[in-house]
Amino acid sequence: MLTKAGATPAVAVSDADRAPQGVVLLEFSTEVCNQVGGIYQVLRSKASTMVSRWGDHYILVGPYEQRRAEVEFEPRPATGWMKQVVDLLASQGLTVHYGRWLVPGNPRCLLLEHHLPAHELDRIKYILWQHHGIECPAGDPTVDLAVSFGEASRRVLAAVCHVSSTHKNPEKRRVLAHFHEWLGGLAIPLARHDRMPVTCVFTTHATLLGRYIASNDENFYNHLGWFNDAEQAGKYNIRCQHAMERACAHGAHVFTTVSPVTGEECASLLGRPVDMVLPNGLDIARYDVGHEFQTLHAEFKDRIHRFTMSHFFPSYPLDLERTIYMFTSGRFEPRNKGFDLCLEALARLNAQIKAFGIPVNVVFFIVTSRPVRFMLPEVLQAAGVLGELQSVCSAIARDIESKLFPLAAAGERVNVDHLVDPYWAVRYRRTQQALRRPGLPPVVTHAVEGEGADPVLSYIRQLGLYNRPEDPVKVVYHPQFITSTNPLWGIEYEQFVRGCHLGVFPSAYEPWGYTPLECAALGVPAVTSDLAGFGRYIQEKYPDHDDWGLNVLKRRGRGYHDAAADLARWLLAYCRLDRKGRIDLRNRVQRQSELFDWGRLGRAYHRAHDLALERAAPLEPAGSDHAPSKPEPSKPEPSKPEPGT
Repeated sequence: MLTKAGATPAVAVSDADRAPQGVVLLEFSTEVCNQVGGIYQVLRSKASTMVSRWGDHYILVGPYEQRRAEVEFEPRPATGWMKQVVDLLASQGLTVHYGRWLVPGNPRCLLLEHHLPAHELDRIKYILWQHHGIECPAGDPTVDLAVSFGEASRRVLAAVCHVSSTHKNPEKRRVLAHFHEWLGGLAIPLARHDRMPVTCVFTTHATLLGRYIASNDENFYNHLGWFNDAEQAGKYNIRCQHAMERACAHGAHVFTTVSPVTGEECASLLGRPVDMVLPNGLDIARYDVGHEFQTLHAEFKDRIHRFTMSHFFPSYPLDLERTIYMFTSGRFEPRNKGFDLCLEALARLNAQIKAFGIPVNVVFFIVTSRPVRFMLPEVLQAAGVLGELQSVCSAIARDIESKLFPLAAAGERVNVDHLVDPYWAVRYRRTQQALRRPGLPPVVTHAVEGEGADPVLSYIRQLGLYNRPEDPVKVVYHPQFITSTNPLWGIEYEQFVRGCHLGVFPSAYEPWGYTPLECAALGVPAVTSDLAGFGRYIQEKYPDHDDWGLNVLKRRGRGYHDAAADLARWLLAYCRLDRKGRIDLRNRVQRQSELFDWGRLGRAYHRAHDLALERAAPLEPAGSDHAPSKPEPSKPEPSKPEPGT
């Protein structure tokens, strides 16, 4: 049952959903209050579900990034046992900010000023090599982030164990810690080596080595069983990061990932099969606008029409009522994200629409983030001139109305042209003329750095998708994410998605893939693939997914051109739908979006936490031994252990 916009659905708490007594759950990630990638969306949208189960025994731990914390984090004075933790860490030299994350559920947060001086960083790197065989290079900022955040997280765990064991409350809290990604999980091997009484869960959202290999091997999954992970890590110069990820996976009591397809690469590349799959969900209530979602689609489609007018009308007009908006988006990994396959299918679709005489235009947006030098002057100028033309038209309409209405009421016959003030008539014609420009509409909106080597532009040139007037399929490559402050749009990304007709995400490598899931939540049909975690999930769980607007393109074990032909056929079938058919498909996908709410999918997290507590050794007496440790004196160099142990 759908809820009203902004409402949080009431979730009946069963015995299985109740938190274990006497346990505190800390969830660690470098993306707590710090948007970098998809994990931020997982934590942000899941927070309300976790608070529903754990209450104030659920605490998120992340890095303190001042600029982002000022927007996302509400500092509060720590009280009770949490104050003892914060004070103990401060006495050890670690500054911790306590407060609430400003997201639904308002979970408690600890944000750590984790950056270490060079000598301390070197000490931790030595310990990682000494005890775990992890060799950390100098001067790599990403590795340094993982090391410093991992050490700070270890100190937090030690402080929580220490305070929990000495707190006046006779209840002895068990400490359960859930870590995300190798960047946020290095405290696992550190804490296990210290024999802390901490139960650990580790979730990898994509193996780092798998992402590298998949970007360079078109048959990644077919070759997966044959890779030597150590050799491949050396080939891509990520030995340290890979060893960290292996150590996190092998040190956890419960090892999880987000999809079965990613579970395969975990077993092959990290040497440990996953214990559970934790599919990613959304807080569907956040997107639910009830019956207004069709109205909002029309409203934001008009905003996209405005972009289309500024981008294409200076060269030639389009029939906006017969224009279909499709898009793909994501991080700039053109082959992994399927940008190449999208363009190949679009070239085929262009020929098919011509051959069948289907009276539609397709405008396809590729939205990603690339280093750019500037927005193309002709694109920016056209947007400005179109805004001026709208202002002129509005002024003329107001002027004519004030003159026409009394004349019409008097029954006079009027030549409307004579009512236009000469000043506005001249300005109208001049602005119209200023909007016109020679040449074709550009296929890209910005000057991309290294344009000659940009793979997306290379695909577009190879396929001849130049936005010619006779071609029904047009391409707009937008190498910056869409925001309300962008002068070309003035709307947020979610609003842009609502205004589009179809999302197309035929990924070759995608551990989960939030983009088609977000489309479903916003009432927009979408295409994903069976090489994406989300595509594999709905393929296994919901055999009728095609009927309600989520198509899964078969890519596994198939040739590139076969997959492109299938995608083109599906896009052609969508183009054949009339307006009523498209509305019906939006209704169906929006109705099914509740299947992906955290209220349902969050229970997998609950089971993982319960399983970890069952597997962990009984609570050890935790005393001062588990207070944050002081620097160890340097020792003679030992023999090197196995990497990632």
